[in-house]
Amino acid sequence: MRTPNGSDTVEILAFGVQADERPLIERAFAPHHDIRCVDVFLTEDTAPIAAGHEAISTSVNASLDAGVLRILAAGGTRMIAQRSTGFNNIDLEVAERLGLTVARVSSYSPYSVAEFAWTLAMAVNRRIVRAGNRTRDFDFRLDGLMGRDLRGRTVGVLGTGKIGEAFTRIGHGFGMRLLGWDVAENPACVELGMEYVDKERLLAESDLVSLHVPLLPATRHLIDAAALRAMKDDAILVNSSRGGLVDTEALVAELRKGRFTGVGLDVYEAEAGLFFLDKSLHAVEDDTLARLVTFPNVVVTSHQAYYTEDAVTQIVDTTLHNVLDYLAGRRSENVLVPAAPVS
Repeated sequence: MRTPNGSDTVEILAFGVQADERPLIERAFAPHHDIRCVDVFLTEDTAPIAAGHEAISTSVNASLDAGVLRILAAGGTRMIAQRSTGFNNIDLEVAERLGLTVARVSSYSPYSVAEFAWTLAMAVNRRIVRAGNRTRDFDFRLDGLMGRDLRGRTVGVLGTGKIGEAFTRIGHGFGMRLLGWDVAENPACVELGMEYVDKERLLAESDLVSLHVPLLPATRHLIDAAALRAMKDDAILVNSSRGGLVDTEALVAELRKGRFTGVGLDVYEAEAGLFFLDKSLHAVEDDTLARLVTFPNVVVTSHQAYYTEDAVTQIVDTTLHNVLDYLAGRRSENVLVPAAPVS
C-alpha cells in the first residue's frame, strides 16, 4: 500500500488505550500496519510523543485544542482517528488550517449505551449500590431500599436517534408511557407509542428523564437550573451522553434540597483529566464532583456506557478503516476534516 507521503507502511500511535481495548486494537491493526498503544491521554504535555507518527488515534477524553493540534502537526502527524462518535473535544477549524485529516466513529452498537442507561436508572430506583454495600457488611435490612415499579409510569427521552430509539424500545418493554423530544420525530419511536412534546412538558410529566442528545453549543446545559426545577421532585435523571448537557452545580443545588428519587450519571462536564484514571490516592480538587458523589441517591460511573466488547470491537474496526481510507486517499462519512491536497 502506498500512503499519501509515498511510504509503504506507517506506525499508528493510539493514545488513551484501556487494558481491555489493547488486544482488540492490536489484533485489528496487525494485518495492515504497526500499532503502538499507550495508556496516556493526549494533552499538550503528551502530544510530543506523537512526533514521527503520520496517523494517530485518540480517545473521547483527549484534548485536541489549538495548542495540541499545532504540536501534532509540527511533529509530522497528518491524520487523527478519534475512537468515539462525539468530537466536541476537537478544534476542527484549526485542524483544517493545519491540513490535518480528522475522522470519527459515526456509529456503533446503540444497545451498549441504551442498556447501560437503563442499568443506571434501575440502580438508583432500586438502591442497588446501597444494598450491595450493606450486604458486604452483613447488614440485611431493607430500610431505605424501597423502589418503584416502572410499569405504567412515564419516561421522557431527550434525543431519539439510534441510542434514544434503543432506550425507548426497552421502556416500551417495561410498559411505560413514552414521551419524546427531538428536532425531528423518529417514526420507529412513534410506532412504539411515543408522544413528542416540548421539553417543558416532558420534564414536568416524566418520572424518568434520560438524555441522548449530542453536546453542541445549543445543547450545552440543556438541563439547567430551570429545567431541573421543572422536573418532578421524585423523578429520576439519567445522563449517559455528554457531561456538558447538565449544569452540575445546579444539579447539586437541587439535590441538597432533597429532590429526586435518583440521579445516574455516566458522564460529567469536567471529566477530562479524571475519568479513565486512578485518582484514589490523590486529593479531590473538584469540589462539585466531590459533593455530587456524597449523595446517597446518586450513582456516578466513569463514562463506561459504551464499554462492551461488541461496541468497542465496532469502534476499533471503524477506526482501522478510517486510517486505511486516509492512507489510500479515500473519504468516508466518518471524515470531519478532509485530507489536504498532496503536493
